[in-house]
Amino acid sequence: MPSYVKKQTGFYGIVIRAVFFVFFYFVVGLIFIGDIVVSLFTPFARAFVGLISFFTKTPRSVAISLPKLNTQKSKLKKQAKELKHTTHTSLQSKIGYFVIGVLAALSIVVVQQGYNFILSLPNPKLIGNVNFPVSTQIYDRNGVLLYDFYKDQNRTPVDIDVLPNHIIQATIAIEDKDFYTHNGVSPIGGILRALKEIILKGELQGGSTITQQLVKTSLLTPERTIERKIREAILALWTEQIFTKKEILEMYLNQVPYGGSAYGIEEASKTYFNKNAKDITISEAAMLAGLTKAPSRYSPFINPQFAVNRKNEVLRAMYEVGYITKEQYAQELSKSIVIQPPKVFVRAPHFVFYVKALLEEQYGIQRIEEGGLRVVTSLDINIQQEVEKILSEELDKIKRLNVSNGSVLITAPSTGEILAMVGSRNYYEQPYGAFNVTTAQRQPGSSVKPLLYSLALEEGQTAATIISDSPVQFTSAGTQVYRPVNYDGRYHGNVPLRYALANSYNIPAVKTLNTVGVDTFIDHARKLGITTWNTPERYGLSLALGGAEVRMVDMAVAYGTFANYGIKTPLNPIISLTDYRGHNLTLTLPPAERVLSEETSFILSDILSDNFARQFAFGLNSDLYLPNYSVAVKTGTTNSKRDNWTIGYNRKFLTAVWVGNNDNTPMNQSLTSGITGASPIWKRTMGLVLDRNIQIKSNTQALSGFTIPSGVISKPCYYNRVEYFKVGTDISKYCNQSLASPTPSISNQ
Repeated sequence: MPSYVKKQTGFYGIVIRAVFFVFFYFVVGLIFIGDIVVSLFTPFARAFVGLISFFTKTPRSVAISLPKLNTQKSKLKKQAKELKHTTHTSLQSKIGYFVIGVLAALSIVVVQQGYNFILSLPNPKLIGNVNFPVSTQIYDRNGVLLYDFYKDQNRTPVDIDVLPNHIIQATIAIEDKDFYTHNGVSPIGGILRALKEIILKGELQGGSTITQQLVKTSLLTPERTIERKIREAILALWTEQIFTKKEILEMYLNQVPYGGSAYGIEEASKTYFNKNAKDITISEAAMLAGLTKAPSRYSPFINPQFAVNRKNEVLRAMYEVGYITKEQYAQELSKSIVIQPPKVFVRAPHFVFYVKALLEEQYGIQRIEEGGLRVVTSLDINIQQEVEKILSEELDKIKRLNVSNGSVLITAPSTGEILAMVGSRNYYEQPYGAFNVTTAQRQPGSSVKPLLYSLALEEGQTAATIISDSPVQFTSAGTQVYRPVNYDGRYHGNVPLRYALANSYNIPAVKTLNTVGVDTFIDHARKLGITTWNTPERYGLSLALGGAEVRMVDMAVAYGTFANYGIKTPLNPIISLTDYRGHNLTLTLPPAERVLSEETSFILSDILSDNFARQFAFGLNSDLYLPNYSVAVKTGTTNSKRDNWTIGYNRKFLTAVWVGNNDNTPMNQSLTSGITGASPIWKRTMGLVLDRNIQIKSNTQALSGFTIPSGVISKPCYYNRVEYFKVGTDISKYCNQSLASPTPSISNQ
């Protein structure tokens, strides 16, 4: 409405607005009856041509003969009278033609402008396909909601068939009681309500039907102008010709704002009552229906009494329309509504945001926050919550050792599924709680040794290969002399590779790396899944003892390769991915591939699960031993005591644990692998997942030990024990000398 008209006050202002209102609907009417105006074009055009002739042609003359004026006086008077009448009639006709011509010209202009106006309108068919923002929902493997992602509008579309009738009835009663009888624009009620608002308040609002509101929110901008109102009316009529009433209602209920970030009836129900829309009561439905007119004004969070009054207004409308009986009306008025806002929190937050980051890489942040993805993940929330509890309890026990944080990752090696991910002790603890250690770079300590020895086994060494655990020093140009030492400060003489790895002796590991070569080992580690060793020139022989940083998720892939008998399977936290309409989407991951021989993987896993072999460093009853299961496991502690690891697996499950401090301060020097630190946490969490034996799709592996491949043979060997060799190995070269038993020591590895 023009500002001049809006500024008028008093009786004069009311009159002006009334005239303006009539003119407004006259213009709308001209647009709708354009075909009638066009049908009248021909006679109007003819009249216009007559008008032109009036100004361009000389009038027909009247011949009068007056040769004898005195003798023809009476005849002259008669002719003069006739001339006066003829001239008057001709002038009236020409004025009439002029007016008709002007109106015809104006009509042509109005029709042309109306036609162009209609052509500029968006197609209402777009309403059904409009990409309004829909929140992305992430679930655990059993359908438990972990979190909703959205930018500004939190929306979860719902099928109208699952909604109770009183939601629909409350909406219609208060918003558009003639919904089922009008064709998009209410000709009586809507126009009268609009007239009231315009004349009395000077505001161009009110009178919109549900269809008009749907059009406005889906296709039009929110400004209040005559042009937008005309567009709204035309599009509403058009929309009703395309969609059924049921379809219009469903789209409306899924799109209309209910306050804050809640869009659509489903999210409104969760926002105010913490329940699904299908479960809300009549009074609750009335309160929600009343919100759409002014969500902030009638919000039960902001103005509780206004919300109740508005709810009662809706109930009265439902009664007057006949949707509820007088008794129901009285009962609902007497009921009090309990507002129960949902608890805003994230289940498994480190995991949820890890998944979000993966999705963003492929689909972009806008698709994640507004595209309505439905993500079923591999996480088991029950296992997750128990692991969180175990981690917290065990960290409390070693707080005295200056250990403040820990992290746990549980996977299924054969599929790459992540069953639990605890990135830090408490996500909400400041300042480091949100830090996800499973994806951070930390030094692995001796937990990197299985990767090194897998290369040695691939290149021809055996579990019976003798390595001298004796003093050694390495020199290279431009570097200091490197003298590796064992964690216990001792030397253990000649030891088989099996015992060197099982007891985590440092000197044999460094000698092995020197044999296979640093660059070769880096390439091998990358094949196994390590992604962080990107500057080979920085690394030396200390790489054998964990001198380069790794990520826990990468270590899980590498150890998982051993569990898979040499097949590397990338981590995959997602079981299924669809949009909110149910269309399948894909998450592109690297394919599984063989990077290690089956024989090497078995021998390595057998060494890591050999409780007898590791007893000289860890004893027979350490936390690395699970009496009921055969599990391969390795510890790792950095020399500075900033990182302490335990990673273990069988064919079906893998658990990795880290403890330390997020600010990288060292732990107490008395922390001991296999006794304190990560190992007790690992034992409890690995035992938990083994006892639960979660069913993994496409994983038929048993929980028992590692099956001997056909390419492996055995032979009695050192310490009166059987040793395994690859077929084709000249076993006559091994197990022939007498070895002294290694000296027991206390582990820090």
